[in-house]
Amino acid sequence: MVLLDDETQAIASEIVRHQLFDKVHIGLDFFDASINRIAAWVIGTRNTKKALLRALLEPTDRLRQAENEGDYTARLTLLEEQKSLPWQAVWEAWCLRHDVPADASWLGDVRHYEQQILSQR
Repeated sequence: MVLLDDETQAIASEIVRHQLFDKVHIGLDFFDASINRIAAWVIGTRNTKKALLRALLEPTDRLRQAENEGDYTARLTLLEEQKSLPWQAVWEAWCLRHDVPADASWLGDVRHYEQQILSQR
C-alpha cells in the first residue's frame, strides 16, 4: 500500500531532482487484505501523484545553486520552507481541471461499485 510518507516523498523527489522520468518506471503495490482493493488502488495512485507533485514544486534550481555555492544555510532554508508550502491548493486545482475529486468523496463511488458490481461476483 503506497502511503504519502517520507519514503514515498524521497523517491519522488529523487526522480524529479535527477530528471529520471524517462529512465524510471514507477511500480505501485496495492496489496492490503484489510481494505477494499479498489480503494487501495485509488489511495496508492493518488499518493504517488501527490508525492510527485510536491517534488515538482520544489525549487530544484535554487537548491542546486545554493549547494554549488556552498551556501548550505540557504539550501536548508529552502528545503524547510518547502515543507509548509500550500501544495494542497495546487493538487485541488489539478483535480478540478481534470474533473476528479480532490478530497475523499471518490470513496462513495468505490462503495457504490462494491455494492453493485463486486457483491454480484
